[in-house]
Amino acid sequence: MVERISYRGWNNAWRLSNGTVELIVLADIGPRIVHYAFCGGDNILHELSADAGRTGGSDFRLYGGHRLWVWPEIARTYFPDNQPVAVDQSGAAIRFTSPVESAPPGTHLQKEIEIALDPSGTRVCLTHRITNRAAASTELAVWCPTMMRANGKAILPLPPRAAMDADHFQSVGPLTLWSFTDLADPRWIFGTEFIQLQQQKPTGRFAEQMTGIFNPAAWGAYYSSGDLFVKRAAPVVGARYPDFGCNFEIFTNPDFLELETLSPVIELAPQQTASHTEVWELFGNVPSGDDDAWTQSSIVPLATSMKLT
Repeated sequence: MVERISYRGWNNAWRLSNGTVELIVLADIGPRIVHYAFCGGDNILHELSADAGRTGGSDFRLYGGHRLWVWPEIARTYFPDNQPVAVDQSGAAIRFTSPVESAPPGTHLQKEIEIALDPSGTRVCLTHRITNRAAASTELAVWCPTMMRANGKAILPLPPRAAMDADHFQSVGPLTLWSFTDLADPRWIFGTEFIQLQQQKPTGRFAEQMTGIFNPAAWGAYYSSGDLFVKRAAPVVGARYPDFGCNFEIFTNPDFLELETLSPVIELAPQQTASHTEVWELFGNVPSGDDDAWTQSSIVPLATSMKLT
């Protein structure tokens, strides 16, 4: 079912539901997915009450939910998505396309999110597209941050572990640091096979924490009060990825956590489109835990059960 509704002060929002889960996508602004939940359940995404119902203007607003961004993080990354978007339903998918970002700090990019919700279950396929409408080429990567509700934790799998021997002399992947990354911050849990980042009020030196990895397992997860959100994005082996080679990144601050995927870096010619696909799934009644054994037994079977196509 796809229906146009009013939502939190926005009059042009779209609800997609299959009776198990529902998504709410804004078309007064965006495109933004601001709600993903079991029908009648709590939103797994974070929403900013202060931005509810707002439109227009030249200030960038967080709004909440899932957005489509551009790497590297420079002025055009923060182009405000405050204007109405075009909506086109074709078959099982529905597309939300923004106007061309022509006003400063825009560089004539046009963004689109195509959403296809499976007829049953919780699986959602999101195809993100960025088209270069400028007269010159530009280098970028498609960047997809999803803002998760407070008081949960992100989980990323590390590359397979093995003892050092003649077959294991080379590094297996990056762990990227930002200036505010503090590995002694208690919000981090570093295991042998997984990294966890908890969303909670900071007690350390910095309000924010962030890292990125190259993630060949192709999944990242967020656990909160028995609900598990999983997103998958297939890596392109041998491609150049942003931030020293990251295809998955996690970020938190005092209010929310972001689970992010990135495409390879591309030199985007005029009228060329870059695309990047994520697959989401939501699980309920998942037991709590905090160590590698819990992750292996309770999270990995669910995260790896999803299909990417």
